Amino acid sequence: QVQLVESGGGLVQAGGSLRLSCAASGSMFRFFVMGWYRQTPGKQRELVARIDSGGDRNYAVFAKDRFTISRDNAKNTVYLQMNSLQPEDTAVYYCHTFFNSRDVWGQGTQVTVSS
Repeated sequence: QVQLVESGGGLVQAGGSLRLSCAASGSMFRFFVMGWYRQTPGKQRELVARIDSGGDRNYAVFAKDRFTISRDNAKNTVYLQMNSLQPEDTAVYYCHTFFNSRDVWGQGTQVTVSS
């Protein structure tokens, strides 16, 4: 079983930065494709960024040039560095991976950007 625990959310002013962390349990982390998603009330969860086991990244259009996903396999942790945050980035951010053909989600961390 794999568990994901996010941290690093909070309240920030527009234009500010936050770094989210997601720690994974188990010994297989380096093989996992890891993703960050976000969700606001009444909307579907959407992909923010993804990084595969080889370090290749892809981003949602809104995240490109402002957000950076990275991973530290020695720490079983994936990060999301978010810069130039805007009020529309306010959401619950979730860490995600697949394990045994199943979606695994963290509990989410709230990011609130004030104008």
